[in-house]
Amino acid sequence: MSKVWFITGSSRGLGRNFVEAALSRGDRVAATARTTASLDDLVTAYGDAVLPLELDVTDKPAVFGTVKQAKEHFGRLDVIVNNAGFTQIGAIEELSEQELRDQMETNLFGAVWVIQAALPHLREQRSGHIIQLSSVAGIVAMPLVGAYHASKWALEGLNEALAGEVAAFGVKVTIIEPDAFATRDANNPLDYGHMARTNPAYDELRQRLGATAQQPTGDPAAAAQALLTLADTDDAPLRVLFGHGFYPMIQQAYADRLKTWADWQDLSAQAHGPLGA
Repeated sequence: MSKVWFITGSSRGLGRNFVEAALSRGDRVAATARTTASLDDLVTAYGDAVLPLELDVTDKPAVFGTVKQAKEHFGRLDVIVNNAGFTQIGAIEELSEQELRDQMETNLFGAVWVIQAALPHLREQRSGHIIQLSSVAGIVAMPLVGAYHASKWALEGLNEALAGEVAAFGVKVTIIEPDAFATRDANNPLDYGHMARTNPAYDELRQRLGATAQQPTGDPAAAAQALLTLADTDDAPLRVLFGHGFYPMIQQAYADRLKTWADWQDLSAQAHGPLGA
C-alpha cells in the first residue's frame, strides 16, 4: 500500500530529493516549504499526489494547522520527516543571542511542533513513523559550529526519549545522521550556513580548519532511495548513518569517550562518596 508523507524543508537539498523519490514510486506527499513556488513543477508532474504547503516551522500555530490540513486532505499520515533546518556558523564567543535563539527555534523547536502536531493522528491510527534528520554533527562536535551542534545534540536526546514514549502506540522513531551530501547551491550563500560576525581572535582557527581536506560528498538521490527503504522496514533502527565518510571519526570518538570514563573511574568514585551514604 502506498504511503502518505509529511516532509518539511521540501524546497531543495535532501528534502526535495525525499519528496521526489516518494512521489516517483506512487506515494503521496504533503511537501512544506517557506514558499511553495519551488514546488510548482512537482504539482505539474504529479498532480494531486503532492500537496504543497507554505510553512515556517518556527510558527507553532501554522505547524499545527498545516499538519491538520495534510491529514484531512489525504485521510491519514504514515511518515513524518522532520527535515527543515539550517546551519549557524561561528565560534561560541561570536554568536549573538538572536543567532543562537534562531538556530534553536528552527532546528529544535520547529521539529518539536511538527511532532506534537502529528502525534495525535498517529496515535489514533496506531501506526506511523517519525523520521528526524539529525546529522553527524549530532554525534561529534567540531569548532565554529557550536550552535548547530547544540541543536542537533538536543534533537538526538529528544527523539530517543520520544521513541520510548510512543512505541506502545505503534509509532516508530528513527534518527537519521547524514554526513556531507552534495546539496549546496553555489548561487545561494545561505546553503553554506549563516555566518556570525567574526572575531579576529579566531581567524587562525578558521584558516586552519578551512585548509583541512573535505570529506567526499554523498549523492542526495541515493540518500532518498535509502529513506524509502527505511520507511518500508518493519524493524527500523532508532539511529542510522546516511553516508560512511565520517564513520571512522565516529568510531574513534566513542572509543575515546569510553577510555576517558574508564581512566577517570577513581575520580568518579570519589565524586560519588561512600557507598550507602
